Amino acid sequence: MAKSRTGETVIAHGVRVEGEFISQGNVLVEGDVQGTLQTAGDLQVGTEAKIRADVTAKNAIISGEIRGNVNIAGKLDLMESASIIGDVTAEVLSVAAGAQLNGSITMDGRSVEMPSESKSEEGEDE
Repeated sequence: MAKSRTGETVIAHGVRVEGEFISQGNVLVEGDVQGTLQTAGDLQVGTEAKIRADVTAKNAIISGEIRGNVNIAGKLDLMESASIIGDVTAEVLSVAAGAQLNGSITMDGRSVEMPSESKSEEGEDE
């Protein structure tokens, strides 16, 4: 995944995040997330990660567990240790042997709403 100018956020192993998590940069999850997880950048979910949240990202590589709906604007890679229980929307889907996906898959080109900059930044040009 490409590096983002806005930096990368790491949710390390042993860290638990609850609530609404929104980022403009890339996100690496090795810990636990509950609630919602949205990033305008790329998402990487490590093998030990446990996400109980609806997820939205530009692209994603999943090696851990997600219980929630997954909406990816670009490419979603499910590695052999990945487990998703929820519906998936993606432009491109790659599933490695051994990955588990329990839910519906939509690949009809519909757009995925990405998190935007804060409203105060949106109105600066006016």
